[in-house]
Amino acid sequence: AEAKPIADLLATANAETGAAIFKKCQACHSGEKGGPNKVGPDLWDIIDRPVAEHEGFAYSAGMKDFSKGGAEKWTYDNLNHFINAPKKFVKGTAMGFAGLPKDEDRANVIAYLRTLSDNPKPLPQPGASAEAKPAEGFAAAKPAAGAAPAKPAAGAAPAKPAEGAAPAKPAEGAAPAKPVAPAQ
Repeated sequence: AEAKPIADLLATANAETGAAIFKKCQACHSGEKGGPNKVGPDLWDIIDRPVAEHEGFAYSAGMKDFSKGGAEKWTYDNLNHFINAPKKFVKGTAMGFAGLPKDEDRANVIAYLRTLSDNPKPLPQPGASAEAKPAEGFAAAKPAAGAAPAKPAAGAAPAKPAEGAAPAKPAEGAAPAKPVAPAQ
């Protein structure tokens, strides 16, 4: 089944519940400002932090590859996928945790992680694309390169201008349009 978008899950997430779930994470991660790295890096201000870029932590080769040299960030969406199944999302990660399979648990933990910051990042808008890509319908509506323009269906009436709209002006050098007698 397709996972629910993290923006929708975060709309009802509870950071206090996430703090209780995060206790599992504290065996390997701290969450304090300036906190120590443990088996895993400190997670203070993790939202939108570049992946594999926390000072003083030796990241696995898999995490370094995933980071794309610091170009990849810990977005809400990336955190959601990683916390769901770390080894599936980041091949070669050293994180031994199996993951949190329940949508609500992940959303609550991510809502809690968001609070671990002096300047919490804005939540994504529910119903919006997690990656801010153009809608599929928009891309599909564009004609393919070299495609002929769409033609009206046989028998379709020509488009009428909106009421009160000025008539279209002919292009410079074009012959004026001939008036059409109204239908009786």
